[in-house]
Amino acid sequence: MFLGVISCTNSADLSKGEVIAKVYGNYLYEADIKGIVGPEISKQDSLMLVNSFIDNWIRKQLLIRQAEKNLTAAQMNFKQNLEDYRNSLLIYNYESQLIKEKLDTIISESEIADYYENNKQNFELRHNLVKAIYAVLPLESEHKDDFRALMQNTDTLELNALDELAGNYAISYYNDTSSWIRFDDLLMQIPIETYNQELFLNNITFVEVDNERYTYMVYFSNFLNNEGVSPLEIEHDNIKNIILNQRKQSLLRETHQGLYDKALREKVIEIY
Repeated sequence: MFLGVISCTNSADLSKGEVIAKVYGNYLYEADIKGIVGPEISKQDSLMLVNSFIDNWIRKQLLIRQAEKNLTAAQMNFKQNLEDYRNSLLIYNYESQLIKEKLDTIISESEIADYYENNKQNFELRHNLVKAIYAVLPLESEHKDDFRALMQNTDTLELNALDELAGNYAISYYNDTSSWIRFDDLLMQIPIETYNQELFLNNITFVEVDNERYTYMVYFSNFLNNEGVSPLEIEHDNIKNIILNQRKQSLLRETHQGLYDKALREKVIEIY
């Protein structure tokens, strides 16, 4: 079951139970494999799990042995690395707790708007954006004229009528003229062929496209080309995260400086 039980030698710790494997003087004991399998696992699966554990342990010991043979004493001295790692964990956990307890996470809309206005140069638009309505209809639909008339009128009553019409006769429908979407994303839904997006958007407000099965209708209520500035509603959450991160950094800097100033006052710092 255990790939052959190896006889214990004087260097084995018999208090840990029976030895089930040995590699270059390192022992794997019966106690080490307790808990690997649960009572709900079949005998065959249990054997497979235990044997796999033993095999992995053996391979690991062989790698460790090879590493010890090939690394210098300096390379195997991990004392400083462990100390640095411990200190990093201490600082990280302390700062995380400090941020959790003291960081002001309430960011007003006016603060977000002010940041946007003062940093527009950082929000360069990289994609053409549109505000649009689109509907996908069966090619033989008898309601195309109704859709054409309603889609080109953004009056609230007309849009409500369009919603109702689309609910009954459209295969797919989108009506959110308050939100910007990437024109490239729209083109993944609507088979519009254009070789110059800016020229197309500058000259077209309504387009209708047919294929073998469907009719696609799109009304563009607004657009922004990729030479402009990304609108605030798109950058809103990004700006909120930026402000929050700035507050975090400010809190940490103030804390670090406060600790340093306190240590100077208490004269606990000595530089030789």
